Amino acid sequence: MIFKKGDYWKACFNEESDNYAAEYGGGQDYHIYEINKELFDLLDEKMSESEASRIISQGRHLYMNVNDRCGPPYTVVFDDDYKTIAPFVSVISSGKVWPDELTDVAIKLFESEKNNPKQRKAKKQKREKGK
Repeated sequence: MIFKKGDYWKACFNEESDNYAAEYGGGQDYHIYEINKELFDLLDEKMSESEASRIISQGRHLYMNVNDRCGPPYTVVFDDDYKTIAPFVSVISSGKVWPDELTDVAIKLFESEKNNPKQRKAKKQKREKGK
């Protein structure tokens, strides 16, 4: 694995799986993204968290934890395979995980999740076949 790290972010290229992934954040919000080589190459260990998070968030959102005192903490799992895609992450979870149905609605509503509909649709079809 090849790593790049900043103060509040970490990115990795996993040569075995040919995956690029990154995490950023901490106490109030924490995110895991699948990224591509181009985004990975833009990351520099000297850049600020805000610069790194702007680059990382262009990838596909896999996981989010929010604990910002504006309400109860919550976790959103956009892709159940986040641990396989990003095995190096230090997952933070402080709240209740959103149900799949609510996550599917968020994917449709928020522009920031535009990279997830195809994957979520395939997962939903798989869930429905299992019923």
